[in-house]
Amino acid sequence: MNRRDSLKAIGLTAISAGLVLEACKPGKEKTVKVEEEVQPGRQEFEIARDKQLNSYKFFDAHEMATITLLADIIIPKDDKSGSASDAKVPDFIEFIVKDIPAHQTPMRGGLKWLDLQCLNRFQKTFKDASSTQQIEMIDDIAYPEKVKPGLEQGVAFFNLMRNLTASGFYTTQMGVNDLGYVGNTPNRWEGVPADVLRQYGMENV
Repeated sequence: MNRRDSLKAIGLTAISAGLVLEACKPGKEKTVKVEEEVQPGRQEFEIARDKQLNSYKFFDAHEMATITLLADIIIPKDDKSGSASDAKVPDFIEFIVKDIPAHQTPMRGGLKWLDLQCLNRFQKTFKDASSTQQIEMIDDIAYPEKVKPGLEQGVAFFNLMRNLTASGFYTTQMGVNDLGYVGNTPNRWEGVPADVLRQYGMENV
């Protein structure tokens, strides 16, 4: 998976939507046009493939709602950053399962398995269960070393869901900020620290 390209495609879609909304505000006279082909570093066949993948939906509305709930349970909003859904992780997952079809059956099958388990336990799908019931269900499949017999499929699904959620979140600007990573930044040299100079008897040099 070329995650950078996948995220770039999602990011460009988001930027395009933002420009259209900005252009629709009162007082705006200019029409903003975003050229799809302006994607530096990408070849035409890559752009065409992304356009084709974005032209249809794989998950239905119920599945996407469930994915959003799961993603926000895995990475909830806190005082430091937004939640997984705030970072558009569900959109990332939608794109990735189309980009990597091998994920489609495990994800769709896992979502159906989760709903059947909740229907048996609570007479409600996961999406419609209470938050307490949802966490109870997740607790049973979130810890592989403690899994009860018969829940192995749920563990495999949740592992995949957790991996995709983390991949989607921590490759966004929000996720990078959450980690506190700043990359290479300029600094200012102020000489050898005083304690080091004293250590070598050079404080008066």
